[in-house]
Amino acid sequence: MQVSGLDHEALYYQDLDDFLAKTTAFVREGVEEGEPVLVAVPEPRLSALRHEHRDEPVRFLDMTEVGRNPNRLMPWVLMEFVRKHEPQRVRIVGEPIYIGRSKEEIELAVQHEALINLALAGADAGILCPYDVRLAEILSYADQTHPTVLDERGRRPSPGYRNPYRVVSALNRPLPERMVVDEVLVFDRERLARVRSAVSEHATAAGLSPDRVHDVRLAVSEICANAILYGQPGLATLRMWTDDDRVVYEVRSGGHITDPLAGRVVPPPTAPGGRGLLIANRVCDLVQTYSVPEGTVTRLHMFLSPS
Repeated sequence: MQVSGLDHEALYYQDLDDFLAKTTAFVREGVEEGEPVLVAVPEPRLSALRHEHRDEPVRFLDMTEVGRNPNRLMPWVLMEFVRKHEPQRVRIVGEPIYIGRSKEEIELAVQHEALINLALAGADAGILCPYDVRLAEILSYADQTHPTVLDERGRRPSPGYRNPYRVVSALNRPLPERMVVDEVLVFDRERLARVRSAVSEHATAAGLSPDRVHDVRLAVSEICANAILYGQPGLATLRMWTDDDRVVYEVRSGGHITDPLAGRVVPPPTAPGGRGLLIANRVCDLVQTYSVPEGTVTRLHMFLSPS
C-alpha cells in the first residue's frame, strides 16, 4: 500500500476462503494503522467479514442495498466516507460487481469503477474491489478500471488499465429499443404539470407504494426539466412502460451530457445546477443514460418489489 494518495486495486478471488484471507489482511492492516475502514459487499461475504472483524471498529454495508443503483455509490458511499474522515486516510472494501447483477447494472458498475479514478483522484484512500473469478467476462473490465490488481501471482500494475474517459465512452451505447410502451407524452415547459400527473397515475396503477410514486414523479420531473432547460429548442418526449418487475420512464431530448461524473457527485452548494440527475440516482433503482451530440436518452427504473 502506498503511504498517501488514492490506491485503487482489483482483487481476484477464487472462493470464500480466498476472499476472506485477502480482504481480512487489508482491513486489519487499516485498523492497526488507525484508519477508518468501510466494507460494502454482498452476502454471504458481508456476514463472513463481519464475523472476522466483530471486535474491530469497521463499518459494514450491504452492497445489494446501498449499491442497488450503482450510480449511488460514488456520492453517498465512497465520497461521503472519505469526506467524513478527512484528513485521515481511509480504507474501503467495495464489491460493486458480483454474481446476480443484471447486465445493465454491471455496465453502470463498470463506469463507477472507472470514475473512481477521476472523482477520488485527490483523496487519501485505499480502495480494494473484490472480483469473483467466475465472472470471467468481467475481469477484462476490472483490469481496465484498476491501476493495480491482486491475484494468485501477487500485487502488480494492471497491464490493461485505460483512461477512465475511454472506459465510460465505450459503455455509452444506445439503449435496447422498446417497441411497445404504455403511453407517450410530448412536452415542453407548459406541459410539465401534465407529465407529473401522468407519471403518478401510471406508477400508481403499476402498484408502486405512495412513497415510491412520489419519488419517481420527482425524478421524472427533474429529468424533464433538464431536458427543457439544457436541450435544444423544441419538444421533448416521455415514454412510460411496465415490465414484469419494474416500471420504466424514458426521457428523450436534444441535450448532450458531456461530464461523465454528472449525477454521480454532489455539486458544491454554490453551483447553479447539476442536481437533477443526482436526484434521480438518489431515488430510482436504476438510471441509464445514452448521450451523444445529437441528443440524450435517460431511463429511470423503479422495481415493483420493495427497494
